[in-house]
Amino acid sequence: MRLTVLGGCGAWPTARQACSGYLVEHAGFRLLIDPGYATLPRLLTRLDVGAVDAVLVSHGHPDHCADLNPLLRARALRDDPAPPLAVYAPHKALDAVLALDRPGMLARALRLHEFSPGDRFGIGPFTAETVLLPHFVPNAGIRLTTPDGVLVYTGDTGPSAEVPRLAGGADLLVSEATCPRRVPEEDARFLLTAELAGWYAQQAGAAKLLLTHLWPGTDRATALEAAGEGFTGPVGVAVPDLVVDL
Repeated sequence: MRLTVLGGCGAWPTARQACSGYLVEHAGFRLLIDPGYATLPRLLTRLDVGAVDAVLVSHGHPDHCADLNPLLRARALRDDPAPPLAVYAPHKALDAVLALDRPGMLARALRLHEFSPGDRFGIGPFTAETVLLPHFVPNAGIRLTTPDGVLVYTGDTGPSAEVPRLAGGADLLVSEATCPRRVPEEDARFLLTAELAGWYAQQAGAAKLLLTHLWPGTDRATALEAAGEGFTGPVGVAVPDLVVDL
C-alpha cells in the first residue's frame, strides 16, 4: 500500500499547500481520499483524472471535498468521458458540492455510495472500517486494511477514545493536528492537537504517525516536537508529494 500526500493544510489552501487530499494505491487500484481545495492540480501532476478508481470522503467540509466538483467535471465534460466514479461519503456530506452545477449535469459522472460512520464496506482491494469521530459535522474516521498493511485516517476530529481504538496496531496513522498543543476553547471539542495525536498513536501501538490539517502558518517543527512528547515512533507532517510505503 502506498500513500501519496496531495495536500494537508487545514481550512484553506496556501500558495504552497493544498488542503487535505491523499492518494492511496494498492494492487493497481487508486483511491482518492478527501479531495479538498486545490488538490486536483496536485493529482494531475501524477495521473490522469480517468485513472482514479474511487473517492472516499471523511466529511462534508469543503477543505475535504470541494475539488470533487472539478474532478467530476474533468471526467464528464471531456471528449471521451470517463466511466462513472464510485464515491463514498457519509449521508448528505456531499449535497453542497454536488449542487454547484445545474441539476443532473454530473449525474452520470458518479455512483454515490452513502454510509453512516460505523459502517464497514469494501472499496476495491481495501476493507474500509469507519467510526464516528467528534467534529462540527458528522466525520468518519477511516481504517483501510489490505493483506499488506493498515492505514488509519482520522479526518477532522476532536479528542476521542475512539481514535486509538481505530488506530490499534496500524502501520500508519494520519491524524488531524490543527494546533501543536492547544486548540482555542470554542473549538476544543472538535479539533485535535499534535500533542494529543502523539499520545493517541502511542496508545494505539501505531508504527508511524503523520500529522495533517495543520492550521495555515503553523510551524511544522513545533508540531513535530509536540507529537514526539507522547509518541516514540517516527513522526512526519503531511506535505505535498510526500510518499509513504506501508
